[in-house]
Amino acid sequence: MNTTAGVSSSQSFPSLINPVAEKLEKTVAYTPIAVLALAGNSLIGIIVCKTPTLRKPINPLIVNMAMSDLFYPIFLLPVRLAELHVGSCLIGGALGQALGKLHVFLVDVSSLVSIQSLILITVDGF
Repeated sequence: MNTTAGVSSSQSFPSLINPVAEKLEKTVAYTPIAVLALAGNSLIGIIVCKTPTLRKPINPLIVNMAMSDLFYPIFLLPVRLAELHVGSCLIGGALGQALGKLHVFLVDVSSLVSIQSLILITVDGF
């Protein structure tokens, strides 16, 4: 006889039953991610730009990657939190549609620039 310990349908996770708990969990998770991403990437850019010994040919690529990674906490997380708590974007109409498209474009370009910077850093290493 094969007995497996599993989760029955009556033993669901609390966040699936309680949408307020799910919103709170996601907000608590997003907030430190945003703060650490903003602080860390800004610090990398400031340190590399202010320190003369770090002005080597590879370091602009590192700063470029850090600055492109700043777009995530600046553009993605506030929109996710607004959608989570309000249910939609805060701005409606034609301006809201344009900003929504710009938001998607900036997040996608940011990830592509990060990937491109990583590839160029790798190629420069050889």
